[in-house]
Amino acid sequence: MIRSMTAYARREINSTWGSATWELRSVNQRYLETHIRLPDQFRSLEPVIRKRIRYFLTRGKFECNLFFELDPYAISSITINEALAKQLIKAVNWVKTRSGEGEIDLIDMLRWPGVISDIAQNLDAISSELMQALDCALDDFVAVRESEGAILKVLIEQRLNGVSAEVGKIRRQMPSILQWQRERLVSKLEEIQIKIEAPRIEQEFVLMAQRMDIDEELDRLETHIKETHKILQKKEAVGRRLDFMMQELHRESNTLASKSINTDVTASAIELKVLVEQMREQIQNVE
Repeated sequence: MIRSMTAYARREINSTWGSATWELRSVNQRYLETHIRLPDQFRSLEPVIRKRIRYFLTRGKFECNLFFELDPYAISSITINEALAKQLIKAVNWVKTRSGEGEIDLIDMLRWPGVISDIAQNLDAISSELMQALDCALDDFVAVRESEGAILKVLIEQRLNGVSAEVGKIRRQMPSILQWQRERLVSKLEEIQIKIEAPRIEQEFVLMAQRMDIDEELDRLETHIKETHKILQKKEAVGRRLDFMMQELHRESNTLASKSINTDVTASAIELKVLVEQMREQIQNVE
C-alpha cells in the first residue's frame, strides 16, 4: 500500500508521575528530514527516537514533539535548586511590586524547569512508558499515511486509465489518419497538375508515413502504464519510482505532440500531458 507523506497523530499518557503528550506531523519532502523537540530531562532519548522514526518512515519532513508535565504531588523525594528558586522568587516579587497585583503560585514555581529534581523517581521507567507511547503514536501515524495513500492510489489509477484510453484512441485513429494523408498528398499533386509515377508517389507516402510513425511511442506509453500499475501494488516506499515513471510518460507525450499532424492526435497528446501532470502533483506527496 502506498503512503502519503502528509499525516498527523497525537498520543496522550496519564500516569502516576504526571502526564505527557506526543505530537507527530509530517509534510512532503524529497528526503527524510526529522525535527525532534524533547524536554531537557529526556534529551538522551533522541538517538533512539531517530532510529525508530527511520524504521517507520523513509521520506517526508517529520516533526516529533513531546510535551511533559510532572505531577509535584507524586514526587516522594526531591532536591531544590536553591539558587534558581531564589532568582525566581526575586523576579516574581519584582513584577508583583511594579504591577501591584498578583500572587505567588508556589506549585507553578516548582514546575519551572530546573527548580526541582526528583531523586526517587525512576527516569528509566518513565522513559520506557514514553517510548511505548511513541510506538503507539507512530502506528497511528503510519495508519493515517496509509489511509491518505489509498486515496492517492485511486486518483493515480483513474488518471492512468485515462492515459490508456487516450493511447487506445490514437491507435484506432492512425489508419484513417494515414489514409487521409495519402489522399491529401494525391489531391495536392492533382491540384498543381504535376504528374508523378505511381512508384514515386508510393515512395513519398512511405517516407511521410515513417515521419508520422508513432507506434514506438505508443508501445512505450503502454509499457510505462503497466509498470506504474505494478509499482502501485508494491509494499515498500514507491514515491521515487513513481516520479521516474512520470518523467518517462511526460517524455513520450511530448514526442507524440511533436509528431502529430492531426488535430485529434494533438488533442489526445495534450490530454496525455494534462493527465501525467495531474499524477505528478499527487505523486509529490507519496512516500
